[in-house]
Parts: sequence; structure tokens; C-alpha cells
Amino acid sequence: APDTPVIDQAYSKLSNSITVEWRAVPGATNYMLTAQDGDFFVESIVKNSPGTVTGLKPATLYRITLRSINSGGKSQPSPSKKVKTVLAAPILSVHSPSCDSIAVSWKAVHMAAGFSVSLMRADGLGRILKENTTNTSLIFTNLVPGTLYTIKAYAWNANGMPGDDFTYNQRTSPNAPVDVKVAFNSGALRTVVSWMPTEGALTYSVTVSSGLLKLRCNTSSSSCMVPSLQCSSEYYISVTAYNDAGSSKPTDAVSLKTIPCAPVNISIEEDEPGHLLVSWSSVSFGQYYVVFVKSDDGLEVHCNTSCTQCHFQSDCGFTYFISVFAYNKAGQSPLGDVFNYTTAPCCPSDFRAVSMSSDTVRVTWAPVRGADLYETRVAGGSGVVLCRDTATACTLSALECNTPYSITVYSFSEARGSNSSCAPHHVPTAPCSPEIKNISKEGLSVISVQWQSNNEEATYLVTARGEAGLWHCTSTGNSCTLMDLPCGSAFSVSAVATSPAGQSLPSYSVPLETAPCCPNDLRLTQVTQSVTNISWSAGTGAQTYVTTLESPKGQAKCHTLHNYCLLGCITCGTNYTVSLRAISETGLTSSCTYQGYSSSACCPSGVKLYRLSNNGIRVFWRVSDETINYNADLRGSKGNFSCTPSLGLSHCDITQIPCGDVYTVVVAPVTDKGPKLTFCPKKVYSVTCSGSSVGMVIYRGKSNTKHI
Repeated sequence: APDTPVIDQAYSKLSNSITVEWRAVPGATNYMLTAQDGDFFVESIVKNSPGTVTGLKPATLYRITLRSINSGGKSQPSPSKKVKTVLAAPILSVHSPSCDSIAVSWKAVHMAAGFSVSLMRADGLGRILKENTTNTSLIFTNLVPGTLYTIKAYAWNANGMPGDDFTYNQRTSPNAPVDVKVAFNSGALRTVVSWMPTEGALTYSVTVSSGLLKLRCNTSSSSCMVPSLQCSSEYYISVTAYNDAGSSKPTDAVSLKTIPCAPVNISIEEDEPGHLLVSWSSVSFGQYYVVFVKSDDGLEVHCNTSCTQCHFQSDCGFTYFISVFAYNKAGQSPLGDVFNYTTAPCCPSDFRAVSMSSDTVRVTWAPVRGADLYETRVAGGSGVVLCRDTATACTLSALECNTPYSITVYSFSEARGSNSSCAPHHVPTAPCSPEIKNISKEGLSVISVQWQSNNEEATYLVTARGEAGLWHCTSTGNSCTLMDLPCGSAFSVSAVATSPAGQSLPSYSVPLETAPCCPNDLRLTQVTQSVTNISWSAGTGAQTYVTTLESPKGQAKCHTLHNYCLLGCITCGTNYTVSLRAISETGLTSSCTYQGYSSSACCPSGVKLYRLSNNGIRVFWRVSDETINYNADLRGSKGNFSCTPSLGLSHCDITQIPCGDVYTVVVAPVTDKGPKLTFCPKKVYSVTCSGSSVGMVIYRGKSNTKHI
């Protein structure tokens, strides 16, 4: 075993260990240090000097021995030394009660007579603060906020021997942030709070409070966004800085009034046509209101007011979209409910009424905005007529003629109903059909028509309609005269009343027949001395005719279906008046008067021939009227001969007549006009050349012949 070592010195620098120094022992490879306190001891193997034994108790007296060791064993313990461990370091409890102070406290240390605490900035700036105290706490003040400080403390014993020290880094709490600014976003109902960064602050907390509601926002930057704010609220905003030492004081609260909430209880009413009244409930923090009214044609108007109602002009048939916003310094309220209000449809315009008949009126109008349906209401007469349709026209039937009606066209919409302010239109119906009471003949081709008048404003048109054409007359009274109606025609006569309201239906037709026409041409031809043939042209409308020849000596009459007639018993040489009556199928008669007729003079009687000398013949006859001249004609195969005596004579002579021939002799009155009469008796004489004066008369058609 090696030699026993000798301890040069032993001391304690730490409260849990003792350090020993010695001279090296030859041959020793290790050393064993032993610290003993009564029955308690601690051993430590070390390589060389100095060596430290640890795991000791502070402020405790130990007996220290040293032994050398090699492969041969351990040496004997060295002479002991008594060494006392130093005091334990105080265990500090440190905090920063304010931004410019640090409080330090600790528990009492065994065997400590006092304590020494020093403080300095961790960055080395500034001076060192040191405090000696017998207390177990102290406070450093007037420090820099938010700054990291290093605190060192140790205890000493009654001999002034310092013990272990305890080092602690502590930051002062930060100062309150400054220059706090609030930027409110009215559209998103959020706010951004910003401030100047505070020295030593690690985090910040923004508190937004309103009544019992508190919102917080934590951040390590110098701004923070606080969402989900409420409208119409006042918030108080403060910022607190934090670090590992604690928090600063909150900043003075900044007031934030958010935008007002959207107005509610909005009501829209049309207090009178053309005026809209929009009203709403007042809103907290609302300083004024703006009402926007946009019509469905794109036109928009608005109203600014500090009251809770606005008036707007409106037009019929429009849909208005209405929104109300409240405003304050923070901005505009959120968009609330958008209301639409449809005004009553416009009253129909361009109203027109056209009479279709006496009991039917067709009304039309121009389409109007907002109307889905139209109702036509008719008042007057015996009742009310209704017409509902989507069309802009209505035919009103079953009305009473010649009656004033009040017609009102109302427009309807599904959204608003009826426009009850539409004005009525006064429309009379057309006159009633006239009733023809009498048709009378006023004169030739003149017919008077009378009817019952039922409308003082009406003009009546009477029409006679027939194959011959149309004839009219008009009157505002109850009668008119049809002029120049053609004879022999059948007509249908009707009357129509026309007023500003329209035209009536035609009256029932009344048949009218004019008297037949008198024949234009009438010819009289004397067939024999007592028979005259009368012929005439056809008279329009006539079926039968009655012709009459009348003279003081008598009358000759004929009734026939034909347009000719033979009248007998005519007296020769007599003046007759000629009349004709044309009679229609229904018995209407036209009396026609013509130029008088004179029958031919009477044929002479007692016609005889006497032979004269030098081949002459004298024709002799008896006359009834010496004022009439006569003509004698002799016609034979050897020539024709005639003679006419002077007025008043009853004979005439023909000279140089050939004998030996048979002559037909006719003596007839001489007329001023027309051909010679052919109906006077003819006598046949034979003129011989014997010179005998005896003759024989031969009549035509008989064997009785007279010879001269």
C-alpha cells in the first residue's frame, strides 16, 4: 500500500461540497476523500489534488481525512482537518409588481446572519444596485419597464463568510401601450386596434367590452383585429402588454360606437294616391336616416332625414323597392330587409266607347302599367253590368236603348288589387228603333212618313228601298217626306235614328207601293166610222187598264189586261176627251189624261156618178156637214183619178176619164192630218163607151154592178 498522504488545506466554497488540497504520494493511483459528521460520512474517489467531496449539508462541520490508493491497497487515513461548509444560497422568489419595480423574497437560510442582493441590467447597461439586509425580502424600484435584470443573492454567517449565491433573471413588466388607434370596418362589423410597441412586451391583449360582453384579442404584434362586433353598440377598448414578468396596466379605454343596426318595423303606406309614406322605428346610435326608393324602371330617389319617416311621390302601376339605412359617424347600417311596394295600377286611359247597336256598346282603352285584369262596371238603366277580362276591350250587351249609362273601367293587380279612384265615363246608348206610325200620299210621287220620336237629339233617316233604287229623307222631328218616288214601284220603308251616341237598329219595314205609271204613248186609230182602236205603251206597275172616250153624245169605255182596246159606238165627226186609268195588282189607280180625240168626219152617202160630155165623170154625194171638204177617188186599171170640190159643194168632176173600165169609187172627208180615211164605203162603177147613160153599180164582193 502507498504512503499516507498529508492534507495541506481544506475549505468550502459551496454549501454542498468541501475541496481538499495535498501533496502527491508516490505510487498512489487514486485518493479517497472522506467527510464525516458523526455517524454520517461521505466518501469520494479522486485522481489527484485538489479533490472535492460533494453531497454535503450546508453550514455543517465535517472532519476531513484523505487516504492514498494503489493496486496494493489503501494507506492509513491522513490526519484529519475540520472544515465547515458555507451557508446555502437563498432560494429567491422574484416578480415585477409594476413596470418599474422588481420584488425579491426568499426563505430564511440556516445559520445566516444576513443577506446580500444585487441587481443589474442583463445587457450590462446602467449601474448595479446592491442591498444588504437581514430581512427575507426587498423591492427594487425606479427600474426600466420591460427590461431584463439579473438578480444575485447570497447569505453570510456571523463571521461574514458568504455562502452560496443564487442568480435569477427577471424582466420588469411592460409599460402600458401608447398611441392606441381604432380602425372600424363598418361593412364587416369588425375593428382593428393598433398601438406603438412597448419595450419588453412579448404579447398584447386587447379587451373590447360592452356591458357584460367582453371580447379579447391576443397577439404578439402591434395590432389586433376584433371581429363579430354588434351594431348599435358602444364598446370600450383597452390594450394590456404582457411579458414573462406580468402585465402592464390597461390603457385608458377608447370608446367605439359601431354603426347603427338596420331600421326595423318598416311600414309603407299610400296615404293618398301618388304619395308613399315610409316609416320605421328609431335605431340606437342612429344620427340620421337615408331611405332609398328604386322603381322597377330603374329610377332611384332617396330621402335624408333625422326623423323616422319620409314622404315620396309615386306613380301608379309601379313596383318600388325600398330600403332604409341608419347612419352615424361610424358609417352606414347593414342592409336590412328590402321591401317592395306595388302601387295600384293606373286607371285606363284613352277610353273610347263605340255603339255597336242600340243595346250594345263596345268600350276600349289603352293598356296601363301594373294592370293584370280590368273590370268594367256599368251603372244605369235597370241594373248593373259587369265585365272582367285581361283584354283592353269589353262589349257591353243587353243594355237599354236611348239610356244614359255611367261606365267605369277599373284596373286590378294581384299585388295591390283595384284602383278605386278611376273616374266614370258617361255614355248614352244609341236611340231606340223608331216605330213607323203612318205612311200617306201627299201628292204625285210625294210620300209622307210619320213615326214615333223617342230621342230629341236624334236625326232620323227614312229609307225607301226597292228595285228602282233608294230614296231617303231626314228629319229631327217625327215625320219627313219622300220626294220623287217613281210610279209603279214597290218599296220597303224603314227608319233609323242617329244621335251622337250611335245609330239605332232599323225600324220594322212597312211596305209601300206607288200608283202605276201612266203609259207614255197612247195612240188612237179609227178603224171604222164607229170603231176606234186605242193602243198604249205599258205602264210600269199596271196590271189592267180602263180607257174612256167621252163626248156630249156619249161614252165609250174599255177595261183590259192588254195595252190596246177597240172602242165601238163612236160617233163620227165628234170631239172626245181621252182618259186612261192604270190599275195595279193591289188596286192602286193612276188616272191618266191625254190630248182630246176627234173622230173622223162622217163618210158621205148617196155617192153617184154621172157621165159628162167629152169623157168626163161627175161624182155626186150627199153631205151632213157642209163645213167639211171631201175627196173623190176613182181607181181603175187604166188609171187613178181624183177630184176635190170647193168647200160646201157635194160634187166634183173628173175629165178625160177612159171609158171601158171598171172603177172603184171612194168619197171620203178630207182631213188636215194623217192619211186619207180608208173605211168609207167603196162603190164600183163600169164606164162604158156606148154613150148610154144607164149604168150598173157593182159592190165589192157582190155581183151587183152598176153600169153607166
